Amino acid sequence: MSDHGLSALQRETLRVLAAVQPPWTLTGGGALAGFHLLHRATRDLDLFWHGRSALTTEGDECRALLAAAGMQVEVLQRSPAFQRLRVSRGGDVVVVDLVAEPVANAHAPVTVRIGDRSIQLDAPAEILANKLGCLLHRAELRDLVDIRALLATGLDLGDALTVAGRKDGGFSPLMVAHLLDGFPLERQATQLGLGEPQRRDLDAFRRELAVRIAAAARP
Repeated sequence: MSDHGLSALQRETLRVLAAVQPPWTLTGGGALAGFHLLHRATRDLDLFWHGRSALTTEGDECRALLAAAGMQVEVLQRSPAFQRLRVSRGGDVVVVDLVAEPVANAHAPVTVRIGDRSIQLDAPAEILANKLGCLLHRAELRDLVDIRALLATGLDLGDALTVAGRKDGGFSPLMVAHLLDGFPLERQATQLGLGEPQRRDLDAFRRELAVRIAAAARP
C-alpha cells in the first residue's frame, strides 16, 4: 500500500467488479483517495447499490468474479443489506464492503475509467454529506481528514449539512458540533503516528468545524 491512492490489488478489485450487474457506486475513502483527492491511503473499498433495501445475488457474483481472477475471498460479515469481504492475493489484502443503500443520491455520480472498464463514483459533494453523517455515529480521524480535504476544494458546508439531514432523519448539526468538541483526536493521532504539526492542524480544524456547524444550525 502506498501512502496515497489505491494499491494495485484495490484497483484490480474495482476493475474486476465493474462487470457486476446491477452496477454499484464507489464511495467513501476509496473514491476520495483513489480518484477525487488522492490525499491519503485507504484500507477498504465501499461499494453501494443505491435505491436498494437488500442485496440479492450481488455478493455471490462479486465472490465468483474475484475468485475467477485469482484472488482469495473470505466473507467476514453478512446480513440482508450488507456483506464484508476480505480479498487477498499474495501478501496484499483489501476489505470490500457491499452495501444496499435505500436512500437515493442527492448528487449525480461520476463515471471514471479504471483499466479497460468504467465505474461510477459518488460525487465529492455527496461524500461530504455522508462524512458529516458519519460524525454522528462514529469518531474516526479519517472522516475529519476527509471533511477538511473536501471543504478545501470549495464545497458548501451548508448544502452538505442539508443533504445529510435528508439522508438521515436523526441527523442533528448541533449534536455533531457537540460531538466534535469531545472528539478523541489525540488518541487516534498517536495510533496513526501523526507528528505534532499535523495534530495541531487537525485539532484547529476540528474546533473551527464545530463552530461553523453550530453557526449553520442556528435559525
